[in-house]
Amino acid sequence: MSRNFALQRAREALDGLSVGDAFGQCFFQPAERSDPWLSQRLAPPGPWPYTDDTQMSLSVLQALAADAGIECDALARSLARHYDYDRAYGPSMHRVLARIAAGEHWREVAGSSFGGAGSYGNGAAMRAAPVGAYFCDDLDAAIEQATRSAKVTHLHPEGIAGAVAVTLAAAHACRFRAAGVRPSHARFLAATIESLPASEVRSKLVRAQALERTSSLDHVVALLGNGTLISAQDTVPYALWCCAQALEDYPAALWLAVAAGGDRDTLGAIVGGVVACFVGAQGIPAQWLERREALPAWPFETDEAAS
Repeated sequence: MSRNFALQRAREALDGLSVGDAFGQCFFQPAERSDPWLSQRLAPPGPWPYTDDTQMSLSVLQALAADAGIECDALARSLARHYDYDRAYGPSMHRVLARIAAGEHWREVAGSSFGGAGSYGNGAAMRAAPVGAYFCDDLDAAIEQATRSAKVTHLHPEGIAGAVAVTLAAAHACRFRAAGVRPSHARFLAATIESLPASEVRSKLVRAQALERTSSLDHVVALLGNGTLISAQDTVPYALWCCAQALEDYPAALWLAVAAGGDRDTLGAIVGGVVACFVGAQGIPAQWLERREALPAWPFETDEAAS
């Protein structure tokens, strides 16, 4: 496949991710304002500002456009250069990006996080869908590139596993779309789980695979988490459960994501990015795209030369 076609897939994933991120962020409002939107499934009024989930994903898209892959040093520089305090980054990421911007090497910075254990936050997973979309024709490359994208900021094995899981889910969503097949809940998650290393992320996805039919969302959240802990293992399993439940229906998948509470913008970013890989740009409601804050031009400036 040409780089242009791979970039087209990655840009669709980015659109799905950014709309989901901005949509989820709308629900961090007082309950009297946001509860009616949720109970009646009314899309919030615009505009919908996006968060760090999208801001960091823009650097991933830029890397794919410029280098046809993730060059770690370049990605680290881009993440630091485009850091925007007002995008609701997590506390540790403020420190990480400030240190990289000041000239420290990303490996030293990421390796020193959390007493040398590295971060297992959900920040690497939230930006991973475009990587899976770009490399969907080569799953080994997708895993390698997801790992490279993650380790710039998240060196803990669980943080990397979360990014790899989302990358594989996005890649398989693209592959099922190309085949014209809507996989069952269990089949979609099985495809994602197959290549994952042993980890808590993987164990919870196995649990999610068995939850194809449930009458209680609270039960699902109790077993899988909802991102409240801001960790990959507390966020990715529920997000991919939502994808498996409503892979063919972008709005339904996003409503399911925000219904869980927790880290709604990151759940929305992961779910939106993966589901967009299956439904394509036409599956994202035009009104939702219009309400999302416009994306900047800088990530796309080098993709015209791709061939």
